[in-house]
Amino acid sequence: MSTPATPLLKDELDIVIPTIRNLDFLEMWRPFFQSYHLIIVQDGDPTKKIHVPDGFDYELYNRDDINRILGPKANCISFKDSACRCFGYMVSKKKYIYTIDDDCFVAKDPSGNDINALEQHIRNLLCPSTPYFFNTLYDPFRDGADFVRGYPFSLREGVPTAVSHGLWLNIPDYDAPTQLVKPLERNKRYVDTVLTIPKGTLFPMCGMNLAFDRELIGPAMYFGLMGDGQPIGRYDDMWAGWCTKVICDHLGLGVKTGLPYIYHSKASNPFTNLRKEYKGIFWQEEIIPFFQSAVIPKECTTVQQCYKELATQVKDKLAKIDPYFEKLSDAMVTWIDAWDELNPAETKLANGDAK
Repeated sequence: MSTPATPLLKDELDIVIPTIRNLDFLEMWRPFFQSYHLIIVQDGDPTKKIHVPDGFDYELYNRDDINRILGPKANCISFKDSACRCFGYMVSKKKYIYTIDDDCFVAKDPSGNDINALEQHIRNLLCPSTPYFFNTLYDPFRDGADFVRGYPFSLREGVPTAVSHGLWLNIPDYDAPTQLVKPLERNKRYVDTVLTIPKGTLFPMCGMNLAFDRELIGPAMYFGLMGDGQPIGRYDDMWAGWCTKVICDHLGLGVKTGLPYIYHSKASNPFTNLRKEYKGIFWQEEIIPFFQSAVIPKECTTVQQCYKELATQVKDKLAKIDPYFEKLSDAMVTWIDAWDELNPAETKLANGDAK
């Protein structure tokens, strides 16, 4: 049975789906998604007709639409890559976003009941995070849990949760080398846990089952330049996760991971993935220390200011690895400019300009 929170957010949340195919998978999600508005970002050939099952409220954007809406700034949106989904974040006008891949189905809990992933994400986002002190009894705000002995009372109020990162049953989110070593491995473990990722700790964010507070952190959810014409792929969501986590730490926001699970149905080709990931596997050994040591000046008080500061640091410190990072840095700035152009009221509010 749904909690009262779910219908209350039906007008405050958009579901963003990147796709190159018909969205028949929505039939399985109909009981959980039909009350919400969908933003579908069609990748690849814009002349291809995408079928959406009847009864869903949706808007669909293809590459022609992206070019028309963003004009010269459209070059910051990846092509032939699921990173194009972040265009949906930009055009949404809702407070919350849930994004899911089209090969993800409804999972079942250990009792055999269908998991309403969206409902659990909403619970996570509406509940505080505790990034400054780790609670050993998992999320203290869940039913049946609390703060353990020795947890400072001054920190028990927590901070707003900006990101809810869900997990997957069946096909794990592995990189290509791990896929090649463990081609038959499937994740069958359902762990009934939600954790706050501590301040100062990075994580590999996966975009296939992800929700976030668009008003709190939306401009940082840029999935980078990936796919067609770029030397790297499959690092789009992780790039967004690293940038987002650094900014959340700076602004005093929380990131949760764990529940909910979805059922990831289709393993991508490990050899294709290796070709996309090859440079990233080497580059990440320098990228991650960069983010671990990144410091954002206290003068940066909005997500946009923080993100542009990170873009400057990317150009200064990562461009030596490869010229791609200079191009990525420029795209990060273009992304923020495009975001502000499409969302002027939000930008004014963030900058304290609203009356």
